[in-house]
Amino acid sequence: MAIDRHDLRETLEEGEANAIGTEYLRADLLPPKANEATKDLLKQYLDQRILFYSKQDRETIKEIRLKTDQLQNALWNEVLPVARINQSPTIALAVSGMNDVLNSQGYVQAAWWNRIPSTAWLLMAAIAICANLLVGFGARNFQKNIALFMIFPFVIAISFFLIADIDSPRGGVIRIEPRNLITLKNALNTQTKTEISSPKQ
Repeated sequence: MAIDRHDLRETLEEGEANAIGTEYLRADLLPPKANEATKDLLKQYLDQRILFYSKQDRETIKEIRLKTDQLQNALWNEVLPVARINQSPTIALAVSGMNDVLNSQGYVQAAWWNRIPSTAWLLMAAIAICANLLVGFGARNFQKNIALFMIFPFVIAISFFLIADIDSPRGGVIRIEPRNLITLKNALNTQTKTEISSPKQ
């Protein structure tokens, strides 16, 4: 259950990076002013999405979510007037790409909220306690083999730790790293530097 959720979060991070990268390219379909503004907003939005995946305190997370919402509104308000004036297929493609960007963030947020239910934790704890009690009641020569009988509780504790760690995408040892988003940011920065350094015709 926890591993499936972990894999889903990694897949959604990749999908979010693809959506932002695709929309950055589709922004060239917009008029020059909207194109420049949209690309600048997408870069700011990308920075916020990378911060979302990092380990932060609750107050910082709230600030990131607020800034993300503001940037989403700004991005949508940038393409919406253009779409209303020019309802061509190329503009529709840019609007569709922006919709994918906004949706991908929602999918990621939903996946991060989707954790193992408390009832499932209680059930696993009850099973673990019963299993340990059965091992204890069925033990023979416990004094001579105390180390052997400690293995089972130790293995259960490690299993619980791993499940809890995998199910906590922001904290713990095993975390969701925004590798695709960081790679996209580096690519966009390199592209921007190339455009600035290239001589104007």
